Amino acid sequence: MQISLNSVTVKEKWGLPEVIEGCARHGIPGISPWRDVLGAMGVDRAAKQIRDAGLTVTGLCRGGMFPAADQAGRDAAIEDNRRAIAEAHAIGAKCLVVLGGGLPPGSKDLPGAREMLREGLARILPDARAAGVTLALEPLHPMTCADRSVLSTLGQALDLCDEFGAGMGIALDVYHVWWDPQLAPLIQRAGSRIAAFHVCDWKVPTTDTVFDRGIPGEGCIDIPAIRRMVEAQGYDSFAEVEILSKHWWQQDPETVLPLLKERHASAV
Repeated sequence: MQISLNSVTVKEKWGLPEVIEGCARHGIPGISPWRDVLGAMGVDRAAKQIRDAGLTVTGLCRGGMFPAADQAGRDAAIEDNRRAIAEAHAIGAKCLVVLGGGLPPGSKDLPGAREMLREGLARILPDARAAGVTLALEPLHPMTCADRSVLSTLGQALDLCDEFGAGMGIALDVYHVWWDPQLAPLIQRAGSRIAAFHVCDWKVPTTDTVFDRGIPGEGCIDIPAIRRMVEAQGYDSFAEVEILSKHWWQQDPETVLPLLKERHASAV
């Protein structure tokens, strides 16, 4: 399984031009930009530089975030997702990673927010199919349910994939699913719908449940075991390193990238 670098891993030090150049120079064959750095560089310029560097775009982060307090907010989310689909198509991304979004401000209606997610997917799926872009649902750890994602389990994500069919897939991030006692049968159920595989580690103790991820081998997740489960379903693409970490963001990417390659060989 080859390594891909998610741009958020070095977000404080490098913009997308530096990430592209750094991946090429350090022999990292895959890249996955976030939309903020893609927008800052410009989609057309980024697409050309990525092609010229010979990199594979393993995903674009991120779409989704559908729940909103009113219809205007929900419509705005739909239009933003349509732009994200177009961006993913333009840069040749294998998928658009889709998050559920949290509860609307002041709301306690979790079933209602999950229905907004479902409705949002139904509205953008025709655009994704037309563009040939897979919508890769990424369930996030339940600790993020209120503010980041009402899509909390792999089982929920697969239910939506079952409902909507073609054009849907799964972005499997070990940080968010490693704890699930049903992980093995759920990965088997996912089968060929695994569109992206994200790796990092859960540090013990962790100082921030969102921004203290570890590099592979730094924490308690048995990443090789999960990788084997994924590979058993026929996934033979990239392991995408996505590290949201206040600590690692302050380090020099010129030292971080070689370390990631080393850990990819030993801990992924």
